[in-house]
Amino acid sequence: MARPEETGSERAGAERTGADRDASGQSGAGRSRAVVIMAAGLGTRMRSATIKVLHPVAGRPMIHYPVQSALELGAERVVVVLGHQRDRVEAALRAAFPEAPIEVAVQAEQLGTAHAVLCARPALADFDGDVFILSGDVPTLPTATIQALDTVTGEAAVGVLGMRLDDPGTYGRLVSEGGRLARITEFRDADDRVRAIREVNAGVYRADARFLFETLGHLDSDNAQGEYYLTDIVAAAAEQGRGTAALILDGEAAADAEGVNDRLDLAAAERRMQTRLRTHLMQTGVTLLDPARTTLHAGVEVGPDTVIEPDVALLGHTVVGPGCHIEQGCRIADSHIGHGAHIKGQSHIEAARIGDGCQVGPFARLRTGTVLHEKVKVGNFVETKKTVLEAGAKASHLSYLGDAHVGAGANIGAGTITCNYDGVNKFRTTIGAGAFIGSDTQLVAPVSVGDGAFVGAGSTITQDVPPDALALSRGRQANVDGWAKRRRARLAEEAADRRKD
Repeated sequence: MARPEETGSERAGAERTGADRDASGQSGAGRSRAVVIMAAGLGTRMRSATIKVLHPVAGRPMIHYPVQSALELGAERVVVVLGHQRDRVEAALRAAFPEAPIEVAVQAEQLGTAHAVLCARPALADFDGDVFILSGDVPTLPTATIQALDTVTGEAAVGVLGMRLDDPGTYGRLVSEGGRLARITEFRDADDRVRAIREVNAGVYRADARFLFETLGHLDSDNAQGEYYLTDIVAAAAEQGRGTAALILDGEAAADAEGVNDRLDLAAAERRMQTRLRTHLMQTGVTLLDPARTTLHAGVEVGPDTVIEPDVALLGHTVVGPGCHIEQGCRIADSHIGHGAHIKGQSHIEAARIGDGCQVGPFARLRTGTVLHEKVKVGNFVETKKTVLEAGAKASHLSYLGDAHVGAGANIGAGTITCNYDGVNKFRTTIGAGAFIGSDTQLVAPVSVGDGAFVGAGSTITQDVPPDALALSRGRQANVDGWAKRRRARLAEEAADRRKD
């Protein structure tokens, strides 16, 4: 479980303190980079059976973000230190970053942050360069902030990301002497003078690899918490004259550097990430009519001139093309929507592909495996699953199309059902180009309707229909003159008899 003094992000103001730099002002940005991510703790304050770093922020496990930052930094090696639920975390990372140079180190006992980083030493035994140390529970820290830390502190043996807070709480304090960062003192070990300091540790570090691992091997746990503090490397560097420096964040930048310890922090991180994602879309030409009522997942792409009404959720790996209109209340997950599509209100779309110029909804449900080619219309209360509709096909009202292929220009009447399941197996229905399916038709799969064929309304089709044929399966209509009038008279007479009784 990460302590509050071990968390870490940027957007607003920052300043540097105590950097030992050469006359040219050059940083260590040209050196090889490795990243260690601490993610071994369970996170008991989450009150969850799921390890903290797997809780999602904007649709991704929070550990996704520091790993992504590590790769964006160009790290040659990324070492993730795991403990609790190691297999689950590793599986999530392998799925998200299948080709990345990620190695896993195991911290079987949680003996402190220094011990966590020390567990990564075998994976970096031959590494000579800068090691960036991040926390798996800091999802909103921008990569640009980590890069700025490198630029500002790169000539020092240890660089630290700090935050200036009005209420520094129980974070570790950055203590300077003579204008240079001298040490980090954890809150429990601090006296009143140190606790009054507003500059605190954000839990993000850059350190020379050789110095880091030499120093970690000599630390002790003689402190209030009986743990091996990673923060002690700062004092060691200062005492040895190796150079220390800090990049201090203010305002929104400081908020972005905060970690997640409980559900309240998780909600705050979600709000920050949603603001960032919405801002990016609007800056790239997307209209959000009410940004605060739009929910986005990281990685969602939306083209310019698309209009998104309130209460829309774009989730997973969704891509929306330019010039689309998505009306209020739509939920779209893991789907691709083409240029100029119109998704009407309250439609649910999951793992579907929608072509250019299509019209969907309102109140449509497109399920996994649905493919709409260009200018297809799927109307109100239509549900599809594993169904392809070719260009210009229409299913305008109250239909279910499952395991089906509908040809170009075909028309599906209201109330049509593909009966694709016999209780054990699924079967396919094929409807040819230009076919017309009358309202209230049941197509009992496996069955095909040929190109240009007509199916009369109210039919139950159990056999293939040839191209250009007419299929009818309803009974012949018979009219009995005067029947209704005689029935009403009989009922009235019976009612009169009952009243006499």
